[in-house]
Amino acid sequence: MTAPNLTLTSGTTIPGLGLGTWPMDDADVATAVETAIGAGYRLIDTAENYGNEAGVGEGVRRSGIDRGEVFLTTKFNEKWHSYDGVRQAFEASAARLGLDYIDLFLAHWPRPAFGGFVEAVRGLVALREEGLIRAVGVSNFKPAHLQAVLDAGLVPDVNQIKRDPRNPRRAELAFHSEHGILTEAYTPLGKAGDLLAEPAITQAAQAHGRTPAQVVLRWHTQTGALPIPKSANPGRIAENIAIFDFELTAEEIAGIDALDTGDADVADSDVVGH
Repeated sequence: MTAPNLTLTSGTTIPGLGLGTWPMDDADVATAVETAIGAGYRLIDTAENYGNEAGVGEGVRRSGIDRGEVFLTTKFNEKWHSYDGVRQAFEASAARLGLDYIDLFLAHWPRPAFGGFVEAVRGLVALREEGLIRAVGVSNFKPAHLQAVLDAGLVPDVNQIKRDPRNPRRAELAFHSEHGILTEAYTPLGKAGDLLAEPAITQAAQAHGRTPAQVVLRWHTQTGALPIPKSANPGRIAENIAIFDFELTAEEIAGIDALDTGDADVADSDVVGH
């Protein structure tokens, strides 16, 4: 099974579910990426800070898939937060991945105290115009950070944020939707063991003949987010993408929505990051 494509503001299409790779090392991630591509995944997410970009690139090569068939995402750190710095970050990540272009390149955290995130996004737009990247992204940006970018006349394609049923990030999703920004959800299963035992999730899983994890991932896709669950387990990898042939009911979604406990597990991106 493969995920259906979504269309970004820039017109680029992105698969509707992907593989997260933190905190796998190069060896483990190469195997996981090869397995995931074999299971139908076409979106792979990594980052400079994960230290496994080389392994991701190796996994893609091992899979034998044509480069144009896989959508590769990576992220850069605050040291590159300037117009010219982003180009240096691209060159370094592309070299580690073994690629000549990157599908989606993201500023990993806004780091407002560092003072360069708007210029970093401006540099990303320039890379997109040159065809070195296909889409412009940010990660862990609050609406206020995004507004500063929008005020500069720039519109990111994607904001990647931590999201799960206990932290549904409704204000962020509404802001993203208003401005044509796709929400990508990392750690989409939250603290999986505890969350996946919630009756609202287990009852929906039983009703559809699915696992609790599949129900949560389907909740993401039906509520406007693109989830990128991490797994190195071949069975889990296959399970996580097999979610596009059933639909949660409005009542089931409402029950999962009611698990919202606020954002206690969400780091404050005004003060943390790298």
